Amino acid sequence: MPKGVYDRSAARTARVEKFSPIKVNYDTRPSETDAEIDARISERFEILDVLAEACTVGNARALIVSGPAGLGKSFTIEKRLTEWDPNELNHIIVKGYVRATGLVKLLYQYRNEGQVIVFDDADSIFFDDVSLNLLKAVCDTTERRRVSWLSEGKLVDEETAVLIPRSFDFKGTIIFISNMDFDAMIDRGHKLAPHLSALVSRSHYIDLCLKSRRDYLVRIRQVIKQGLLSNLNGIERHDVIEFIDNNHDKLRELSLRMALKLGALRKQGGNWTRLAKVTCCK
Repeated sequence: MPKGVYDRSAARTARVEKFSPIKVNYDTRPSETDAEIDARISERFEILDVLAEACTVGNARALIVSGPAGLGKSFTIEKRLTEWDPNELNHIIVKGYVRATGLVKLLYQYRNEGQVIVFDDADSIFFDDVSLNLLKAVCDTTERRRVSWLSEGKLVDEETAVLIPRSFDFKGTIIFISNMDFDAMIDRGHKLAPHLSALVSRSHYIDLCLKSRRDYLVRIRQVIKQGLLSNLNGIERHDVIEFIDNNHDKLRELSLRMALKLGALRKQGGNWTRLAKVTCCK
C-alpha cells in the first residue's frame, strides 16, 4: 500500500482546515409526514445503490455522496462493492489522511478500467491544492484523463517496485463519501467553493437529504425494520425504537451506531434502560 495513504497522525490532521459537515436541523417539517419522509429517504438510498452499481460496471467515472455520519451511506457503497469484488482485487477504500504523493501512487495502482477508489471520510484531500487538481483531472468528463506529476522527485510503486511515470492515463472510477455539505459550502461562497463546484460538475452528486433530527429518527427506524437489529425479537426491537423516540434529545448522537449500542444493552436484559441513560445519554 502506498506510504502516506493511511497516515492518521494527529499533528498532520490538525493542520487540515475546518470544513462544513452536515448540520443537524432541530426544526422539523410539519407539512411532511413520517411516511413521506420515509419515502423520500428510501428513494435517495435506492438511487445511491443504483449509482454505486454504475461505478462498478464503469458507467460512472466519479460519484460524490454527501450525508451525515452514521446513517448508512458508507455501508450502502461497501455492500455493493463487496458483492461486485469480494476479494478486493479491483477496489480500495481509503480512510484518514492522504498526502498528494500518496494520492498519485494510489491513482497509478488503480488506474485501469474496472477499478474503483473510494475516499471515505478522507476530507483532507479537499484542502490541498495539488490533490484537488489531481482529482479534477481524474474525474473529468473528457475522453482522456491524464495525470501529471512533474515534481523533481521520483515516485515508486512499492507493491511492484516500478517507477511511476511522470504522466499516465487514468481509466478507473472515484467515489467520495463525505460528511461535507458541498451544496451549502458552494452556495455560501466558502473558499473551497470553486474547487468543490468543479468536482460536482465532473461527478454524479447525491445529497441524502438527512437534515433534521426527525429525518434521523425516521432513517434509524427504517434501517431497523430492514434488519439492523436482527439478533433481537420483535418486542426487543420495539423497546429500542421506543427508547430512541423518547430520549432522542438526550442521546449523545442519533445514528445507527447508537441503535446498535442500545440493541446490545437490550439484549443484555435486566434494567437496560438505566444503563442506556447513563452510557448513551448526556
